[in-house]
Amino acid sequence: MNDWAPAIIASALFALLCPGGILQMPGRQRPIDFMNMKTSFLSIVVHTVIYGLLLMLFVVILQAHLYI
Repeated sequence: MNDWAPAIIASALFALLCPGGILQMPGRQRPIDFMNMKTSFLSIVVHTVIYGLLLMLFVVILQAHLYI
C-alpha cells in the first residue's frame, strides 16, 4: 500500500497558501489582505516559509499517514 498523506497534505497546503488567493501576508496596504489576487516578492517568501514549516510539521514531525 502507498502512503498518500504527503502528497495530499502538500497539495492542500499549496492550494490554501497561494499568495493572493485566499490571503496575502504581508499585503499591499495592510498586514493581511484577503482575496486580492496580487503578489509581491515578500509575500511569496513569507508564504514559502509558512508552507515549508507546515509541511515539515505534518509530514516529518507528526508523521501523518494515509494508506489507500
